Amino acid sequence: MKKILLAILGILVIVVAVLLIKTFTYPFKKNTAGNSEGWKPVKNDSAVMRLSGGLKIPTVSTGSLGEFNYAPFDQFKEYLKASYPLVYQNTENDEVNQHALVFRLKGSDSTLEPILFLSHIDVVPPGDADVKNKEQNIFRPDDKPLPPVSKVAEDWDFEPFSGTVANGRIYGRGAIDMKGMLFSLMESMNQMIKNKQAPKRDIYLAFGFDEEVGGQKGAMQIAEHFKKKGLSFDAVYDEGGLIMQKGNVAGIDSDVAVVGCAEKGFLSAKIKVKGLGGHSSMPPMESAIGKAAIIMQRLEDHQMKPTITPLIKNFFDNIGGAMPFSSRLAISNQWLLKPLLLSKLTKSNTTNALVRTTTALTMMKGSDGTNVLSPEVEFVVNFRLLPGDSVKDVEKHIAKATEGFEVEVEEIDNTREASAVSPTNTKAYQLIEAGVKEIHPGAIVTPYLTMAGTDAAKYQIVSKNIYRFMPIKINSSEQQSIHSTNEYVSIENYLKMIHYFEYMMKNYDK
Repeated sequence: MKKILLAILGILVIVVAVLLIKTFTYPFKKNTAGNSEGWKPVKNDSAVMRLSGGLKIPTVSTGSLGEFNYAPFDQFKEYLKASYPLVYQNTENDEVNQHALVFRLKGSDSTLEPILFLSHIDVVPPGDADVKNKEQNIFRPDDKPLPPVSKVAEDWDFEPFSGTVANGRIYGRGAIDMKGMLFSLMESMNQMIKNKQAPKRDIYLAFGFDEEVGGQKGAMQIAEHFKKKGLSFDAVYDEGGLIMQKGNVAGIDSDVAVVGCAEKGFLSAKIKVKGLGGHSSMPPMESAIGKAAIIMQRLEDHQMKPTITPLIKNFFDNIGGAMPFSSRLAISNQWLLKPLLLSKLTKSNTTNALVRTTTALTMMKGSDGTNVLSPEVEFVVNFRLLPGDSVKDVEKHIAKATEGFEVEVEEIDNTREASAVSPTNTKAYQLIEAGVKEIHPGAIVTPYLTMAGTDAAKYQIVSKNIYRFMPIKINSSEQQSIHSTNEYVSIENYLKMIHYFEYMMKNYDK
């Protein structure tokens, strides 16, 4: 017995030694902070005013393309022409499907594949929250900046389409998503032209107009337009990642720039469950709504299997060196601790979304009367597909959850596979790292999985190198203002974004 105990103890000592050795020798990426604070914004009230004016135009996209009010989109096109005459005069510019815009700044070497920067013109509706200050035409770029908000606002400080400039911020629906990036791209190209800085390769800008409702008429048509012309791009840059302010990524005492190298797929299924209807005074033993409840419980209790994909492994390899010892121990020793690591990751809704195809029950409809049994109950479940899981896998998963019941399953909205994963050993990705260090030297830059859908995936037919990243530093409350209340971008963030894109355009081939 003593020998057995000694043997077990010896094995434990060896295992612990291996765990520690692997933890301390694991090749986490070295993240060295720069010695300076990075590029300092230079006052540019004209650029701020141009974005402010663009935010005043309510280019709202709605759930059905036929319901669009196109007048604001036409107004927006004319506003861009008036605001950036140099860009229009010195580029080839086209309209695709009437409202999508494409600009081409010619480079000196036509043998090189061009690069493409994306944005979108449309914004989501502003909602019906109250407005504190309804005054119009407020332009105070010299105000002392307020600190970033620490919670999501219940009201708008100013009218959502006022384009107010105050408190060191530019307020309005679309300030972050996504007119801030659109105008920063126009400003950057305008500056290139103004300074006679001709690029080596062609630079394209492409702005869709229906990204918020799927991008079928905007980005998809632009991508097909490029494909028909025989174009392929060395890199495509779009939204989808941000610089998260220090303290907003759990366990990391540093700013973290997350670059979306892939995005999740999408499948929404409407499931109709059959049962006996009638009066509630004589209910059946099993109602349609009871059957639906069982199916919904199955979907939540038995979700698709979590896994650490190569992209998320890369993510952990990049940020792991800045994480606490317990996290580094688990990441370094997945040969033994992967089940524990996955268990921990799936307990948080944010990290759970990194490692599995998520399940979200979103809508339900049954009887219209309190004493009426509906013969049919329907509910909607939304899945966001992890790269590696396919639409077919999700369809099989739904079939298993509904087994034993009479159901009809209908896929609604725009079902799409998860995108391909773009590599990080490219000039295109490395320039993002250099650009971030230019404006925020202390930030950790890491590849990431974008959870939401973007226009970027539409361009897979013309490029293998697609990166989703907007170079603004915000906290989680500011991030939640996107599609919510009191959206704003700080003047500092906006001016740094302009500089970042100008840096990318000027230095791609240096």
